[in-house]
Amino acid sequence: MERLDKILVSQNICTRKEASRLVRQGLVTVDGETAARSDIKVDPENSIIKVRGQAVDFKKHIYLMMNKPAGVVSATEDNFDRTVIDLVPERFRRAGLFPAGRLDKDTVGLLILTDDGDFAHKILSPSRKVFKKYYAELDSPPDESTVESFERGITFKDGTTCLPARLELLGGARVNVYICEGKFHQVKKMFRSQGFTVKYLKRVAIGSLELDKKLHEGECRELSKYEKSVIFISK
Repeated sequence: MERLDKILVSQNICTRKEASRLVRQGLVTVDGETAARSDIKVDPENSIIKVRGQAVDFKKHIYLMMNKPAGVVSATEDNFDRTVIDLVPERFRRAGLFPAGRLDKDTVGLLILTDDGDFAHKILSPSRKVFKKYYAELDSPPDESTVESFERGITFKDGTTCLPARLELLGGARVNVYICEGKFHQVKKMFRSQGFTVKYLKRVAIGSLELDKKLHEGECRELSKYEKSVIFISK
């Protein structure tokens, strides 16, 4: 059970002050009865709440797929650059919304945003082995020795060790990379350790969830229950 005004705020319907005003004006009903106070306790998952006659589609958490563009940082706020949160349409805004993981400022592609911390932890924890797939274009073609280095697990000069990763050669300087962790600039550093420079990098999948090809850069949409589940199924 939660306070009615808190429920309305959590669904991005209004502020708490506005919730009180709506209730005083008789514009909020719970299970067909006009709400007497904004602080009454309501079961949001089993009650029908309406504001101005419109039913509230209650969702405890929100899960978004974004096609992140270049030039935007994967953060909730930044003093210098636009953030991925700045790109989220008002209808999807929630208190506590954050990116589940990060993409570098110039890296594009699939990013999950949510206000569900447990869900995000499951995606990011290396122990869950949720592989992230990246498409990369390098400054020169790699070969099978690079594939083997990735499979063994690369160690950086500072002693940082990466878990074994999978590298697919696509011809020329184009590759797919699969990693199940997210160290700072990891993919770029892995290639740099092997003598390559990443010219273009795009995350195209998390687990078996692929980036929606209809989603333009900078756009986002809600994930379906099925899409949420396949995140934890690796190909």
